[in-house]
Amino acid sequence: MIHAEPTDPGLAPLIQEVLARLGENPQREGLSGTPLRVEKALSFLTSGYRMDIRKIVNGALFEVKYDEMVVVKDIEFFSLCEHHMLPFFGKMHVAYLPRTKVIGLSKIPRIVDAFARRLQIQERLTQEVAQSIQESIDPLGVGVICEARHFCMMMRGVEKQHSGAMTSAMLGAFRDRKSTRDEFLALVSHRASGI
Repeated sequence: MIHAEPTDPGLAPLIQEVLARLGENPQREGLSGTPLRVEKALSFLTSGYRMDIRKIVNGALFEVKYDEMVVVKDIEFFSLCEHHMLPFFGKMHVAYLPRTKVIGLSKIPRIVDAFARRLQIQERLTQEVAQSIQESIDPLGVGVICEARHFCMMMRGVEKQHSGAMTSAMLGAFRDRKSTRDEFLALVSHRASGI
């Protein structure tokens, strides 16, 4: 006799139970659809677990004789803090020094999203993006700066609404050469009109 695998009921029933334990009536008009909406939202916000960096890059590596810094800055991201599952959000600035290959520019924000859409801490997120680019194109170096604001600091605990955190990851030439690091920092700090 063959037994069918049980169907995963998803997160919606668990969210309904959470609402009840919080003292709410999950059946009332405003909340009746909330468990399914939360399930869908959490599925999207953690979709990075189901992303494969190799598939994101998808062969968008190009042999180019270019030995200057490539910078993609102000990449917006949203993530969930793994400690409280509250959002943190901000911008990431990514640079690399090509060795023999460059990567399609749109792939860098996609790599950021792949790691941001997981339960995260900012420090690890920054490091994972840098390491992923290092492994994908083997450049002379990678630099990543992440600026973020955390709801776990803004809404609870210390309740500081205007504080932010900055983290960096410097690999290869960005770690070893002060001039490379300084150029990266200057390019990220520069605010050109229209960019």
